[in-house]
Amino acid sequence: MNQVLLIIDAQQELIDGYQEESAVFHKKQLIQSINKVIEKAKQSGVETVFVRDLDVAGGKGPGFQVHNEIRMPADAKVFDKKATNAFHGTGLLQYLKDQQIEHLVIMGCKTQHCIDTAVRAATVSQLDVTLVGDGHSTTDSDVLSAEQIIRHHNSTLHGHDNVEHFSMVRGSEEDLFRPTHDSYR
Repeated sequence: MNQVLLIIDAQQELIDGYQEESAVFHKKQLIQSINKVIEKAKQSGVETVFVRDLDVAGGKGPGFQVHNEIRMPADAKVFDKKATNAFHGTGLLQYLKDQQIEHLVIMGCKTQHCIDTAVRAATVSQLDVTLVGDGHSTTDSDVLSAEQIIRHHNSTLHGHDNVEHFSMVRGSEEDLFRPTHDSYR
């Protein structure tokens, strides 16, 4: 099965916070989980793809870059986006189709925005998704704490389907590149 590790908006300023925004919930754990899964992807021969949000740090400078503690593979492909949807206007979906990708392992920020949108958009684009439950994060909203948002999305997106394709939530300690979707079909 052709698959990709897709890391969304794991950018310096978004993870660490800045004047108007706090750091994401459990940022050290998030970075550790991302690095652990990048290493697993390398060992499994799975490509890592990053998506960066052009709104972060004005789309330039160190704050815009992938977080400096994330061990980004030198050959990682990078797409920049303007929308919440990582597939909108980026060429990402066409790239995945050209590579005949069937399964995405998704990680990154922010849970209720770009992560949720990517998971749902991928399933309607004929891709199975594994969301890494301890590999995405956010900040508190006016209504819910970051921890509540993450728990809610892990529950909601586990088993989310769009007829033929769906998402599962699994932990970073699992063998994420051995999809278990077929056992649920």
